[in-house]
Amino acid sequence: MAKIARVFLQSLLKAMNSILGLLGIALILYGLWMVRVWERDMDSSSSFDQYTTAPWVICTFIGAGVTLCIITGIGHLAANCGSGCCLSCYALIICMLLLLETAMAADILLNSDWEKDLPYDPTGKFNDFRDFVESNFDMFKWIGLLIILAQGFSILLATALRSIGPEQVSNCDSDEEYAPARVPLMNHIVQPPEYIVGAKNSSNWNLNK
Repeated sequence: MAKIARVFLQSLLKAMNSILGLLGIALILYGLWMVRVWERDMDSSSSFDQYTTAPWVICTFIGAGVTLCIITGIGHLAANCGSGCCLSCYALIICMLLLLETAMAADILLNSDWEKDLPYDPTGKFNDFRDFVESNFDMFKWIGLLIILAQGFSILLATALRSIGPEQVSNCDSDEEYAPARVPLMNHIVQPPEYIVGAKNSSNWNLNK
């Protein structure tokens, strides 16, 4: 019964963890698309000549996507091995991610001038992304709620898997099973055969005779 529960919780944890992976892949693809548009604008205009590196918006999207993909890999690894240390580290990472998201959401809601705290964006893609989010706020609200719920369920599932413990492997009993079969062979090597002793005694009896 514990094995069935473990497999069920592992499958749920992988499913919840895959949501973060899909979000990470979406952020990476959007960042790569912005890189392509930025390079095209640099070739067609001379106003971007002073920016030799990618703007912070592009780096932020790609970096966030790569980070989420790494967290997804850690979660799948922790779900497969079922180790308490791996599951604890994964739950701690998700908790830190939730705290970071909560801090960002609180700053956006409470600080009306939060955009002034950000560096200058020469590409203008951040304003385009903000306008897109505001025009589709209902959709992004449900997406954000789904992500937060997935992270919360991931923490609960990791805690439940940690309480169940890893799967016990019964390969350690093999030595006890094969040990009695090796004892007669060792005894046969150590003890000399009885017929040799009997043959030696008979030959000595014939000589004395």
